[in-house]
Amino acid sequence: MSASQTSSSDVPADVPTLLVKIFGKDRPGITAGLFDTLAAYSVDVVDIEQVVTRGRMVLCALVTEPPPGLEGDLRATVHSWAESMKMQAEIISGLGDNRPRGLGRSLVTVLGHPLTAEATAAIAARITKTGGNIDRIFRLAKYPVTAVEFAVSGVETEPLRTALVTDAARLGIDVAVVAAGLYRRAQRLVVMDVDSTLIQDEVIELFAGHAGCEDKVAEVTAAAMRGELDFEQSLHARVALLEGLDASVVDKVRSEVRLTPGARTLIRTLKRLGYQVGVVSGGFTQVTDDLKERLGLDFAHANTLEIVDGKLTGKVTGEIVDRAGKARLLRRFAAEAGVPLSQTVAIGDGANDLDMLNAAGLGVAFNAKPVVREAAHAAVNFPFLDTVLYLLGVTREEVEAADTLDSV
Repeated sequence: MSASQTSSSDVPADVPTLLVKIFGKDRPGITAGLFDTLAAYSVDVVDIEQVVTRGRMVLCALVTEPPPGLEGDLRATVHSWAESMKMQAEIISGLGDNRPRGLGRSLVTVLGHPLTAEATAAIAARITKTGGNIDRIFRLAKYPVTAVEFAVSGVETEPLRTALVTDAARLGIDVAVVAAGLYRRAQRLVVMDVDSTLIQDEVIELFAGHAGCEDKVAEVTAAAMRGELDFEQSLHARVALLEGLDASVVDKVRSEVRLTPGARTLIRTLKRLGYQVGVVSGGFTQVTDDLKERLGLDFAHANTLEIVDGKLTGKVTGEIVDRAGKARLLRRFAAEAGVPLSQTVAIGDGANDLDMLNAAGLGVAFNAKPVVREAAHAAVNFPFLDTVLYLLGVTREEVEAADTLDSV
């Protein structure tokens, strides 16, 4: 589905207007033909909207009333032209422009795989119950998930988000609600967690695999990510198990790291849009520095494994990147990038990402623990990192068009 709209200056509420609706099989020249027909009657264009779905067009034009005595002729001419184009026409008399949208404007992105009619009906009904009105619906993507955007007015963003997120889990879909406005496209910094977000792995578990202590490390990691253990204490406990490991294992771990599906597409597209992209991690610079170089990231910060005489000492050096540290780094990156926090996006999956997600203008929980999904602004529960682009209003077609241009 595609849609376009333009609008002219305000028309007084008591000025007669005509809504001209044309619908039928889409083909080149329909829009030009309609306005060529209307031009003969000296009407002004107040509003235009056009939608094409699977080859079927609906074109609506709101125009001022023609000079006295010409309305009947205009109606007959438009119907005759539409018939010649094998289209249908409907003309409705009225007064003034469209009614103004209600205060409080939000964009609701719905992700489904599949997106069922039941889920769509439930979301639409919930919007109505909150006092909202659906002004427009637009499909952002058809794969790897179906992503649809609702433009809603008449209700503030926060209560709308609360109402819809509650329904989302029950319906098996993801719903993100953000305030509408220019700032959405102006978000110029995206900061991601690394383990289980940018990559599919937990880096310390990869190191543990070479040290033969996977089970012990995995147990501590899981408890820390659930928020049951202090992160710094758990980090020191896990790293201590790596003492004596040969430093050559770093290169092996780097080669074992698996990017999350869609990670390259997400970063490549964000960079094309002019965004700056960074990562913060409770993992290790020995891996994040390599990811920064490979992916062309602007920022990267993590803990550093201490290496002495070619061996891991079982210690980390420097300031620990924990839950609070990730939020501090987001602020630092934003300051260095010259971007206000309101124009930042943070993506993470664990409890130690919560401060960062809450500090960002848009916090996205990616395949996250329940406590994180409940606290974040938006949640994505599909295993494709590039679906985050749809929350920013980027369509699949725009991503593919950019890829095609780069390959020429």
